[in-house]
Amino acid sequence: MPKKKTGARKKAEKQKQRQKDIQSGSKTLSITKYPCNFIMECDKCGRMQKNRAYCYFCYYIQKLPVCGQCGKQKCMMKSGDCVVKHAGVHTTGMQMVGAICDFCEAWICHGRKCLQSHACVCPLTDAICLECDRGVEGQGGRIFVCAFCDKFLCEDDQFEHQAKCQIIESETLKCASCNKNGQHSCLRCKVCYCDDHVWRKGFKYTKGQLPPCPKCGFEMKETKNLSMSTRQHDYGRQRADKYDDDYGDDYYSYDNSAAMSFSGFGGVSYNPDDGDDDDEDYSTEDESSSENESESDEENELEQAMGKLEI
Repeated sequence: MPKKKTGARKKAEKQKQRQKDIQSGSKTLSITKYPCNFIMECDKCGRMQKNRAYCYFCYYIQKLPVCGQCGKQKCMMKSGDCVVKHAGVHTTGMQMVGAICDFCEAWICHGRKCLQSHACVCPLTDAICLECDRGVEGQGGRIFVCAFCDKFLCEDDQFEHQAKCQIIESETLKCASCNKNGQHSCLRCKVCYCDDHVWRKGFKYTKGQLPPCPKCGFEMKETKNLSMSTRQHDYGRQRADKYDDDYGDDYYSYDNSAAMSFSGFGGVSYNPDDGDDDDEDYSTEDESSSENESESDEENELEQAMGKLEI
């Protein structure tokens, strides 16, 4: 018979299982629930922004900073892993601060565990927006992750990106390797695969789970459960910037290449850049023609007067 477990043994096993659950849950924790990505309101200008060491807009240091690792505002430990010993005193404000994270720009408390672990496990280490290529230091809002392609997004582009993320780069939903209907879709590569080409040789798969993407290794999803589309949509701010870069400030100005290449019936070519010169030429021609007409009229009058005198 197996040996009966004691109470201490059962307690140790429960605690071990709980630690495993905590560690596995920390990997799947939403990025908005990390203390370094909390909402912060500036004490001076009152603007909402991401938790950071100073205000992004007015550079004001907050009175009650929040630790970016453990999320506490007040250190109440009389004895522990605090680098700065404060026996019998509860510290707040700048007395609790030990460092500033280089990635998330948030305060880190003077606890030894937070100082040693946060720089390695900071969730905003590579937090660069997929749409605008801005990091934490380039914008004041919080950082989000796309629910489909699992890439970083800033607060300005999160809704627009997720609205157009379920698209396929090809013209049809067929497999990228053959002409069959793509039953599995990768939302990161924007490619569909059939049941035959989604599997790879020499790769161990978990039973009962969908295989990862053969191209990037991202989690695949069934196409029938998604609202996949093959049409791409550009939206407001990004579209305006694109047109400004491509066409410049004169995008809405009149520009006709056919009119520029047209040469008049008299052999005079039209050039829109020389509009002022043409106006000047036209004005001088009009003046010269009026002068010639006036001179011819005076000559005719003189000839008529001389004819009458001869008679």
